[in-house]
Amino acid sequence: MATSWESFLQDEQQLEELARQAVDRALAEGVLLRTSQEPGSSDVVSYAPFTLFPSVVPSALLEQAYAVQMDFNLLVDAVSQNAAFLEQTLSSTIKRDDFTARLFDIHKQVLQEGIAQTVFLGLNRSDYMFQRSADGSPALKQIEINTISASFGGLASRTPAVHRHVLNVLRKTKEAAKILSNNPSKGLAMGIAKAWELYGSANALVLLIAQEKERNIFDQRAIENELLGKNIHVIRRRFEDISEKGCLDQDRRLFVEGQEVAVVYFRDGYMPSQYSLQNWEARLLLERSRAVKCPDIATQLAGTKKVQQELSRVGMLEVLLPGQPEAVARLRATFAGLYSLDMGEEGDQAITEALAAPSHFVLKPQREGGGNNLYGENMVQALEQLKESEERASYILMEKIEPEPFGNCLLRPGSPARVVQCISELGIFGVYVRQGKTLVMNKHVGHLLRTKAIEHADGGVAAGVAVLDNPYPV
Repeated sequence: MATSWESFLQDEQQLEELARQAVDRALAEGVLLRTSQEPGSSDVVSYAPFTLFPSVVPSALLEQAYAVQMDFNLLVDAVSQNAAFLEQTLSSTIKRDDFTARLFDIHKQVLQEGIAQTVFLGLNRSDYMFQRSADGSPALKQIEINTISASFGGLASRTPAVHRHVLNVLRKTKEAAKILSNNPSKGLAMGIAKAWELYGSANALVLLIAQEKERNIFDQRAIENELLGKNIHVIRRRFEDISEKGCLDQDRRLFVEGQEVAVVYFRDGYMPSQYSLQNWEARLLLERSRAVKCPDIATQLAGTKKVQQELSRVGMLEVLLPGQPEAVARLRATFAGLYSLDMGEEGDQAITEALAAPSHFVLKPQREGGGNNLYGENMVQALEQLKESEERASYILMEKIEPEPFGNCLLRPGSPARVVQCISELGIFGVYVRQGKTLVMNKHVGHLLRTKAIEHADGGVAAGVAVLDNPYPV
């Protein structure tokens, strides 16, 4: 799909001048990351990588992604409450995947003791690509849903002004006006605030579980600042601080350094490397508490790749969302092909198909954070090794989405502005709050577009591969 600024991609001199202006505007707007050299300090910061121009997204697909988000919120919430479904779905995975097994152990312990938490909060992001259909038209296909530490809601609210600025410099004011305003951090904070209010203790705090060296701190601060504007105070602590200074009273209310905590918001704890024995103990303490966890452990498990694969089975959505055929149809329309690798005939068949046509599949482990998936020759080698091993149950196979590439200019600190062939991934942020069995909030609250050069198979902005972008709806 051609845009009226495509000709500028050919003019190197003009690109460099535009890039300088765009970077200055990004810094002025707060599109910031700490540097990899000093991830623990804000003394030196740089701009978060972004595209020079917004990228074309078909309006119909953007609208479809927004329309299905509340269905995905309902689905994640339903899965998190269905202990039998989680146990059955993850039974083979937890035998072979230690990280999922540790999370599941905590889930079981909490169920046995009885869940103290009465208010539940989901902040998620559902990510999609645009699959090229046989007739050339694009279709919306879900890559994954992130149910823990869904990031870039803060920075995504800062980038529209940068792309409007670039188009205004080019005297494209009509086009600049088409760039959508977007403020996910405001909506995410609204969900946290609602959960805090329902918890019902005016002096209680929000506890943000953070990594010690967090490059993406300004993204998190956007949500903290929104909460402070509502007079809700946030403290940032590491898992280690919780194990040293956290405790529960006889009603299982959570106290950290003597202050009651209403909501625990995880921006850490989604990868095995983020847990020591001490951190696992801290996670268990948090889960046992009455505080509203975002996410609680069942919701984190609901976001695993294995659950995603099981949800695509015929009839499964109807079981989890009974009497909601319209929602089921909207959800199913976004599913790509997903295949179990459990031991047995079904798994054998999937492996045979993937080895016969490796370019059509992706091998996914149960991991978040980008950079974990296997493609092409790497996937073939892994499947050959896993074929006869029960370890294969810790992976799923997914149909590879093939979007139509397009040209854009990716701006990164220390790299020259260069035009490359790119593909984009669209994320929609969802927020829901449930009190007991009653859903009190269910919303979509904004979007995130990330774009990467086609030579990079896997990985997001935080993994250093994709860059921030904005949709230009056509």
